[in-house]
Amino acid sequence: MAAPEEPELSQAQTEKLLQFQDLTGLESMDQCRRTLEQHNWNIEAAVQDRLNEQEGVPSVFNPPPSRPLQVNTADHRVYSYIVSRPQPRGLLGWSYYLIMLPFRFTYYTLLDIFRFALRFIRPDPRGRVTDPVGDVVSFIQSFEEKYGRSHPVFYQGTYSQALNDAKRELRYLLVYLHGDDHQDTDEFCRSTLCTEEVITFLNTQMLFWACSTSKPEGYRVSQALRENTYPFLAMIMLKDRRMTVVGRLEGLIQPEDFINQLTFIMDANQTYLMSERLEREERNQTQVLRQQQDEAYLVSLRADQEKERKKREELEQRRQEEEKVRQSALAEERRRRNLEEEKERKSECLPLEPPADDPESVKIVFKLPNDTRVERRFLFGQSLTVIHDFLFSLKETPEKFQIVTNFPRRVLPCLPTEEQPNPPSLKEAGLSRSEVEADGWAHSRWRHGKH
Repeated sequence: MAAPEEPELSQAQTEKLLQFQDLTGLESMDQCRRTLEQHNWNIEAAVQDRLNEQEGVPSVFNPPPSRPLQVNTADHRVYSYIVSRPQPRGLLGWSYYLIMLPFRFTYYTLLDIFRFALRFIRPDPRGRVTDPVGDVVSFIQSFEEKYGRSHPVFYQGTYSQALNDAKRELRYLLVYLHGDDHQDTDEFCRSTLCTEEVITFLNTQMLFWACSTSKPEGYRVSQALRENTYPFLAMIMLKDRRMTVVGRLEGLIQPEDFINQLTFIMDANQTYLMSERLEREERNQTQVLRQQQDEAYLVSLRADQEKERKKREELEQRRQEEEKVRQSALAEERRRRNLEEEKERKSECLPLEPPADDPESVKIVFKLPNDTRVERRFLFGQSLTVIHDFLFSLKETPEKFQIVTNFPRRVLPCLPTEEQPNPPSLKEAGLSRSEVEADGWAHSRWRHGKH
């Protein structure tokens, strides 16, 4: 069955796809498209999630199963600032308050009973977080639709990713839980959170993460921080090597008071943050020093290994040379023994020397390279090979030589060749009786050469 074709992209989606590929460096267009579709084509959230993955933070679409939020909320030294609602003033105010009190009490009581009963019928859908980044992005979009785009920079990622970034960068993290149904939420967002001085303060001093408690991701954080009322804000920082809540702000707070309370919390915990920075710097310096020591050790180790390698190579080269000399000596000894054995074999195979009165014989005198003379009688009908074998069998003769006559000066063909496989006899070679009688002796010399 053929797979369904993917819908064509609009021009805006195509531009976002190309921009996302340029920002992240991903080569696969299909992977870029899947990532953007997972983030509802919000390029800022998609890029931030991709960068978090590259830094070792798990993707929000592949979160570790049932991993608790690693934030210390049990510290009794947490600064808590709660703004109570103003009391009614005058007779008219108290009258309105007393008249509305039963209705308000009845409404919230029935609402709590309804929510409590609903849990037994249908589990709270907020208890299952399936798209935490989508929850945050959806809240930001709804916030901008209702309150405008002039607001502090929201961290576009999960709560866990915001904690990791704040821990890595040693910065304060301000968490805002947005209660959609609370009566003070709208006034806080319009009159406090979106004012110019608050925006400037938050953008320059800390990371700011926010989500609605009606979203699964916001509800999960709400269960971890246990707020009492809305608006709710929690200041979190790295303290004693743990991400710890160091301040809680609850209720409708005015801009100036809001900045003052955050400044007070920051000043009260600045020593902890400085201590963490100094400790991290010491750890980094120790790590750099250890790395330099390891590199120096590796350099020294490589130098020693190189010396050892050269030493082994020199020893191996010397051994090979000695082995070559030994093999050469053995080969020379084998050649000498083989030559001696061959001389003995040739000597044993020589025909008997004919008697001096044999008319078919001639005596030939040979002058050796050491100026010594050797003589022997041969039959005219014998091959010149016999002369060669006789001389070869002598101890003074080398392995290879040629036999040369004095006059006329010529080399006797004593060994077979391709042109003449059967060497001629003495008579055929011209060593006749007439020559012997004319010279009185037939003399022959030899010289070193090839067969």
